[in-house]
Amino acid sequence: MTLSLPVDPPSARSLTDVVPQILASLEGRGDWFPGARSAVVLLVDGLGRANLTARSGYARFLTGRMTKKDAARTVFPSTTAVALASLLTGEMPGQHGLVGYRVRVPGTDVAPNQLKGWESDGLDPLTWQRSIPLLEREAAAGRPCFVVSQPRYAATGFTRALQRGAEFIGASTVAERVERAADLALRHPGALVYAYVPELDTIAHARGWESDEWAAGLELVDGAARSLDAAIGSHAGAIVTADHGIVDVPRHRHILLQGGDDLVEGVRIVGGEPRMLHLYAEDGRADDVLRRWQDAESSRAWVMSRDEAVSAGLFGPSPDSDVLLRIGDVLVAARTTVAYYDDREPDKKPQNMIGQHGSLTDQERVVPLVRLGAFG
Repeated sequence: MTLSLPVDPPSARSLTDVVPQILASLEGRGDWFPGARSAVVLLVDGLGRANLTARSGYARFLTGRMTKKDAARTVFPSTTAVALASLLTGEMPGQHGLVGYRVRVPGTDVAPNQLKGWESDGLDPLTWQRSIPLLEREAAAGRPCFVVSQPRYAATGFTRALQRGAEFIGASTVAERVERAADLALRHPGALVYAYVPELDTIAHARGWESDEWAAGLELVDGAARSLDAAIGSHAGAIVTADHGIVDVPRHRHILLQGGDDLVEGVRIVGGEPRMLHLYAEDGRADDVLRRWQDAESSRAWVMSRDEAVSAGLFGPSPDSDVLLRIGDVLVAARTTVAYYDDREPDKKPQNMIGQHGSLTDQERVVPLVRLGAFG
């Protein structure tokens, strides 16, 4: 069966290059952004460009500042742990090693959550994530670096893996985070400030991006972006971007994997997430699992082997050899409005989720790149 995957336009910008380009602008040599004394990266989790455009009436400031070229493509899988790792290391997943939401530790039957499973599953933030974080590198070179985020993230393994080297500033609300980020950028020439907004993504998972609650959350984010722009003026540059977009999947579009199904025969571990599965096969069963899934699901998902995904460059050029075994033997990336759940799991709460992401569709992969302050 011939595998046909979406192809990025030749001129597409990658989320992986955003922070390196911002750092170049601080040194007066950037290609994407004009020079600036300091810079803020405002990362709004789940704010896909298509989602933002479709609800533009609730984000008149952001959409009014966004031109046709103000977009980037996130990495694959289009999920927070993978995308933020690429944003904050400047590397593709095959290099930094975070290749999915839940991925197998090679040689074990453990598939930790890459956002929240660091402590419970013993992932070492200094080695499991394999690349030097840009914040750590820049801080070591003398640049003032700051992370402004919810206080609960201050000491997590994920924070240590990607944001070490920066001074962590806890701020509970979106407005407080933006205010602190602007203040830090203005008071510290040359500073790089990373501010994280997870609230919109949380609403999308619970209610969907087409809900009234998401629209209200977007209005809040839009107001915060306007405040950031006003606060920094021409004294600092800022970029508003995201890690992925959102697709709403109603419950009747769930595909439930149950005991005795052909689709779970020969599968040892179901990893990944509902719109991008990593399937880890029993020894010697990978080809059989691939064939079963291709026969059953190719009309609504891209079904591919690990080798096919790697050859297509989905994880970047030449993934490191010990990262390869973290990738599933078979990958299933939804291309229609469906989500796959392992219904054998006792916890059914994840099946309540409406807003989802992880796959290769433009709605999940294209994110805004809105320029504020000196970058605007």
